[in-house]
Amino acid sequence: MRRERIFLILGIWVAILPYLGFPYSWKNILFTISGLILVYYSYLIYKENKVVKTPEENTQNQNTEREEEYQQEPYERNTNTDEYGRIRFNE
Repeated sequence: MRRERIFLILGIWVAILPYLGFPYSWKNILFTISGLILVYYSYLIYKENKVVKTPEENTQNQNTEREEEYQQEPYERNTNTDEYGRIRFNE
């Protein structure tokens, strides 16, 4: 919950920062610091949510993906195109 709150506060900060009347050099520094904080917390959340899979799980996932691909309906060819994919006009 704490990280979500930090993202909310940082988002509001970045949204109102241009209108606070800081000099340009200060704005650049504040935007840079805000961006680095955002990157840091994003990386922490990514690292937390990263799922470590065993090699067995990886092969099972690949097999199910392949099976789903074969179960899809075959590609229907448009009858208004030639063998190169160009549109034929009926005269």
